[in-house]
Amino acid sequence: MSLIFRLTGILMLLLSAGLAPANAEPLAKTLFGAQKLPAATAPASYGFYSKGCFAGGVAIATDGPAWQAMRLSRNRRWGHPDLIAVVAQLSEKARADGWNGLLVGDISQPRGGPMLTGHASHQIGLDADIWFTPMPDRRLSAGERESMSAVSMLKGDSLYVDDRIWTKAHEAVLRNAAKFPQVERILVHPGIKKKLCDTVTGDRSWLYKVRPFWGHNYHFHLRIGCPKGSTGCKGQAEPSRSDGCDKSLDWWFTEEPWRKPKPGTKKEPKARDVMTMAALPPACRSVLDAPSPVSEAAVTVTGPRTAIAARTDAAAPVPASAFAPAPKPAEMPLPTPRPEE
Repeated sequence: MSLIFRLTGILMLLLSAGLAPANAEPLAKTLFGAQKLPAATAPASYGFYSKGCFAGGVAIATDGPAWQAMRLSRNRRWGHPDLIAVVAQLSEKARADGWNGLLVGDISQPRGGPMLTGHASHQIGLDADIWFTPMPDRRLSAGERESMSAVSMLKGDSLYVDDRIWTKAHEAVLRNAAKFPQVERILVHPGIKKKLCDTVTGDRSWLYKVRPFWGHNYHFHLRIGCPKGSTGCKGQAEPSRSDGCDKSLDWWFTEEPWRKPKPGTKKEPKARDVMTMAALPPACRSVLDAPSPVSEAAVTVTGPRTAIAARTDAAAPVPASAFAPAPKPAEMPLPTPRPEE
């Protein structure tokens, strides 16, 4: 009996130290975070923005004609070719409107999936963060790309835009992004949405795509819809065609969205910290097992034209049997009271 007690005590000690049994299934974030290159198959997104993966990804170059990629050590310059094409073309439109160029933040890991740190979404290659800070007139060093901070658009700790920082060029970048038909949503801080509501004149038809969300005062989050051919991709309902400058925006300027949890409230673990492969679409196992391209350079987009080529000259389609059926809608996660990005 004493031996049983001792063994039980050892097991409890191991668990309390965070050591899982040897046969425990590894976390999905560990498996996807270890991938250095994409799956060399036809481009396809599987699952939902915050619960899935993608194949056939391409990288946006660290330096393009009108963009520079930031935080290179994270290896999050990867996306579905359709998304990378939008970002590359947006950089051209932004420059034409007087914006020097884009500073591109996180997109996705090479094969998507949950990340080791940071975002809940960005998992299926259809999300990209673009800084509100314009690209400088020089090429940043690798060190600067790690340490340089974006500039908040807000006045101090308030919920309102700082008029000394915000310009019509910021508005133009968002307008250009929203007018891409592939773009379904652009997430910004509620204060930025209010600024647009108060100041945009003329054509306001694009404002419905700009959605208020927590954070997003240093960058905006661009999201495209499920690409054609990605039958395993689970999209979102299209936003209401209202410009969003109504009571739904007023709510963000009440206490409710910012109320802190009551003392003693149990904090739920982040989804990425408990998610295993069993929680992801079955196709994601095949995405992990798929071969890599010959090199990163072979799947890197260097300009708007190469982005289009990457989209049209994709790898040959894989057999239908290569991937298991996509999860049914009922298996997708339900939104929480405070939705994650």
